[in-house]
Amino acid sequence: MIVKVNVVNYNEYWIELFEVEAKNLKVILGDQQVDIHHIGSTSVPGLRAKPIIDIMPVVHRIDLVDTYNPQMERLGYECMGEFGMPGRRYFRKGGDDRTHQIHIFEAGDVNVARHLAFRDYLRTHPEDAAKYASLKTELAQKFPNDIQSYSYGKDALVKEIEAKALTWYEGQKS
Repeated sequence: MIVKVNVVNYNEYWIELFEVEAKNLKVILGDQQVDIHHIGSTSVPGLRAKPIIDIMPVVHRIDLVDTYNPQMERLGYECMGEFGMPGRRYFRKGGDDRTHQIHIFEAGDVNVARHLAFRDYLRTHPEDAAKYASLKTELAQKFPNDIQSYSYGKDALVKEIEAKALTWYEGQKS
């Protein structure tokens, strides 16, 4: 399967796509849902991104999420289980032309703060957001049909920004 790497200019419509899907997820998750967040590059105004909406519901009990797989499939999602990240439930929609990714975590999971810190840091630190956007654009041009090389190429910068973001985020909560 060849996944096309397509980084595009920010689109305000991404907010609406998130909101529509968040409502659908709330119906499915019901009282299990603690919160739901738009994460990833499409959640950062002005940031170039692959046009895939990343959504992070936070639930009371991660072990109950698998019981919702039939409803998620009816919404068009492929249920991927933990998909390499213990404690997460991952769902993707759109096949080769992916449109949405769902990353569900239990309340208190360290990955919730990690994702929110990265998003909020990029929203408030335009220099790092621009550096990240530039690298993503360069990698998408260099590896238009190689998502693994694209992801690998971002890894060092993502880790660098994430470390700064987590320190900053903890300072914001004090």
